[in-house]
This record gives sequence, structure tokens and C-alpha cells, in this order.
Amino acid sequence: MLDFQMEKSSKKQGPSGGLYDVVIVGGGPAGLTTAIYTSRDGLKTLVLDREAAGGLAATTEGIENYPGFPEGISGADLMDKFREQAERFGTEIEEFEEVTDIEPVEDGPFKVHTDEDQVYEGKAVVIATGSAPKKLNIPGEKEFYGRGVSYCATCDGPLFRGKDVVIVGAGNSGLQEGLPVLEYAKSVTFIEFLPYSIAEQILQDRVKTHDNSKILFSHMVTEIKGDKTVNGVVAIDRETDEEKFIPTDGVFIYVGYTPYSDFVKDLVELDERGYIKSDAHMQTNIEGLYAIGDVKANNPAQMSVSVGDGAKAALHIREYLQDLPSSTKKQ
Repeated sequence: MLDFQMEKSSKKQGPSGGLYDVVIVGGGPAGLTTAIYTSRDGLKTLVLDREAAGGLAATTEGIENYPGFPEGISGADLMDKFREQAERFGTEIEEFEEVTDIEPVEDGPFKVHTDEDQVYEGKAVVIATGSAPKKLNIPGEKEFYGRGVSYCATCDGPLFRGKDVVIVGAGNSGLQEGLPVLEYAKSVTFIEFLPYSIAEQILQDRVKTHDNSKILFSHMVTEIKGDKTVNGVVAIDRETDEEKFIPTDGVFIYVGYTPYSDFVKDLVELDERGYIKSDAHMQTNIEGLYAIGDVKANNPAQMSVSVGDGAKAALHIREYLQDLPSSTKKQ
């Protein structure tokens, strides 16, 4: 394990946000699980989130593969339970405050800087920032964002009741988010770059047997067209090079994710895709700094895995803090 040594920082110091045993950056399933464990252990715990706590999981229409909910549960309801449980044990949660820098300090706690010019101190820091949907970076995508282009079918799908919809991507995310849209849209066309779907078979079966669905494999969307709002997409058949115009009122894009790791790219070790490397205890190359969930390298982007990451990190943090002086454990 590498220790990070540095001179006293000359960075601008904002108002102190207080000293914590554990500062968790990100309030999704992984971060809130860590908070449940550490707070229950009596460790003073803070969760900072750039948005509302819950992460991408909170925007998922239905979650069927999380243990304990045989009938399924909405992502929003499940994450509300995570939050309530963390707060019950004393976790403090600050929303809409984005962390811009994590500063290791020799012989002292980490300094966690935010866009609100706050500086929080944490004896251990957990990065649980997750990932963001990738963009296609094609003509019309940026221009029609919010006017027919969306990255969240759960959020915006109901706006397209009785209309034609295109979903770009037929992996787990695309099919799972597309299923509820099929119940009220006139039609849903899934456009997949690959010649097959990598989604779970149960999702593929549900989509393929639905009357209103169609999947175009080996197709690439090259442009989104419209006037005031979207009216269609241009796609190329990768096997024949035929260019097609597909009329649609809405476009939902699910082509993978990009990790939220830029703010620590010069601090921790990343893999070639920008995900943070951490060991079996979830610790990065810097002692006391952890990475968990969808921002961590080699994570299959499953909620149950992220929850496991959070629990592992919390258990190691307990041991790590026992070796540090002057604990701030709550009395």
C-alpha cells in the first residue's frame, strides 16, 4: 500500500465544514451502504452528493433482482429506504454539493473541497461517485436535449404516451428502461450497434414478445433530426451500409457509462477507461482513501455488488480508524 506524502498545501481554504471520521462522496447504493455501517459503528459520518441522494438507482422504474423484494420495487422507493436507514444511525447528508478535490494531508485528516467553498475533513474518505450515461456525440443530440432527447426513460418516458420512441442501446439498461415505456408508447424501436444484445435473457424475452417493440441490430445512429422537437433519427445498417430515416418523437440513449473520477484523476490510480483501482478492501493506492460502486474498476454495475463494496469498505475503515489517534466517535 502506498502512502501519499505531500507538503503543506497552498490551496485556497474555504470555511471549515467540520471534522468527520468518514466522509463519503456520493449517495448512491454503495455510498449509503457504507454510511449505514459506519454510522451504526458510532463513527461520525458525512455523505456529500452533487445531486439528490440515491444516484442513478433512484431513477430506475423497477428493480427486480435486489434480494428481499420478490415483487420488485421502484428505485426511488428502495433508495429512500437506504437513506432512512443511514439517517436513523446518525449519518449527515449534504445534497447538491459537489466535491471538487480531495487533498491528503501528512499526519492529518483528508481535506475534502466542494463547489460551495466548504472544506470538510475526514479521517477516511470513500469515493462512491458512480458514473454518468455516455453521449453519442452526434449532430442533434445536444440541440434536442430536453426537446425529445433524454438519458432517463423513467423520468421522461411518460411524456411520450401514445407516441413513437427510439431507444439507442439494447443492453440491460436500454431494455430495462424501455419495458415500462412499451406500456404506454405507440411503438418503441431499440437500435443496437452490436449484432446481438448483451442484456439478461429475461429482459430480451419480454421485449421481443411485446407487440409494440422492434429491435434493429447492427445499426448505428448517426444523427438526430427535428424542428422545434425531435422528429426522427438517421441510422446506418452496419451490414449493408444502407442509411435509414426512422420517424420518432423521442430518443432515449443508453450506450454505456463514464465514471465520475476526473476530480481525482491526478490523485489515485485509474484504469484505461477512467475507473478507480482499489484492492479487496476497496482501498485505493492511498491509505485511508477508498473507491466503491460503479466508479470502481472491474465493477459489473449491479446494485447488489455496489452494496457489497460499501460493506467491505466500512469494515476495513473500522480497522483503519482503530489505528489512528484521537477518534471522533460519538459518545
